[in-house]
Amino acid sequence: MALKTEPFVLNIGPVHPSTHGVFRMRATMDGEVVLDIEPVFGYLHRGIEKLAEQRTYGGFIPLTDRLDYIASMSNNFAYVTAVEKLAGIKVPERAEYLRVIMAELQRIAAFLIAVGAFLNDCGAFFTPFIYMFREREKIVDLFEMVSGQRLTYNYMRVGGVSQDIPDEFLPALRKFLDKMPGYIDEYDRLLMQNEILLARSKGIGILTREKAINCSISGPVLRASGVEWDIRKADPYSIYDRFEFDIPTGTVGDCYDRYRVRIAEMRQSLRILEQAVAQLPSGPIRSDVPHLVRPPVGEAYTHIEAPKGELGFYLVSDNSIAPYRCHIRPPSLINLTALREMVRGWKIADAIVIFGSIDITVGEIDR
Repeated sequence: MALKTEPFVLNIGPVHPSTHGVFRMRATMDGEVVLDIEPVFGYLHRGIEKLAEQRTYGGFIPLTDRLDYIASMSNNFAYVTAVEKLAGIKVPERAEYLRVIMAELQRIAAFLIAVGAFLNDCGAFFTPFIYMFREREKIVDLFEMVSGQRLTYNYMRVGGVSQDIPDEFLPALRKFLDKMPGYIDEYDRLLMQNEILLARSKGIGILTREKAINCSISGPVLRASGVEWDIRKADPYSIYDRFEFDIPTGTVGDCYDRYRVRIAEMRQSLRILEQAVAQLPSGPIRSDVPHLVRPPVGEAYTHIEAPKGELGFYLVSDNSIAPYRCHIRPPSLINLTALREMVRGWKIADAIVIFGSIDITVGEIDR
């Protein structure tokens, strides 16, 4: 007589280290094999889009820090560009360069956390996580110089940035740019051919090119599936059309490719930073914008290439000092829609690795 198994439901989270925040995965299991999985979120819902309607255009900037709190500078960047498009505000050249410098530093810092946490999810990889936090601290020190904060920076303003960089910023940035390529080389020596990493990530959680496109996936997860799409090149914003950089892509779309693409993108961010520092002009850091901005009646949508993918802000103005409507297109939420397809049929241990390779921030999902 053949043995039969009965599926059972396993709840992972909402409070569990592997869920990267207050997030729950409701998995239907056959032994260790995942038959189906249902992402459950809402545990961190704060109504940020609704709160935007109760605050001035400038007063909403600190709340954007709390979306993807691993990449606060990028959230600021996306939001202020939407307000500037809505109100027809031109940003000074120096401010544009400072924004790009902060955004690319933030990209590297976010990838260091993404890769470090992913390696930890793979098992027996806590040391690289500490190594990557070592470099992230150097970036956080730079952010503290310009904003006084180490996590939620509130640095960008409608029309520019809140303040110019201090005298010690560029020498410290120069030191970081000189040393960071060597640190990335060190990561490669430690990890690229590591047996545990290869066993846990190669061929695991494959997201095909077609499925990635159909699910509107963006960012490193999309590029790991072989799609050469980066908003900085596909729809250039700010001054990104002035810089030379490549778009790293994967070939298989598995967990390993997602890890490798992020490592490669750190090198490209360093290329952009080198060019931005060399071209950095003098001049004002903010245009003459009234404290209470009143954009004309209308609507605007802008998007940027945030560390996790396409981050967009849609704003509607009724000519008041606060948005009539604000809607956010968060890359974490959209990228998470492919999780079910990526996980089904794999073991529960693989599901944790696959989920970690997507790199989500729950605050961005729940908003």
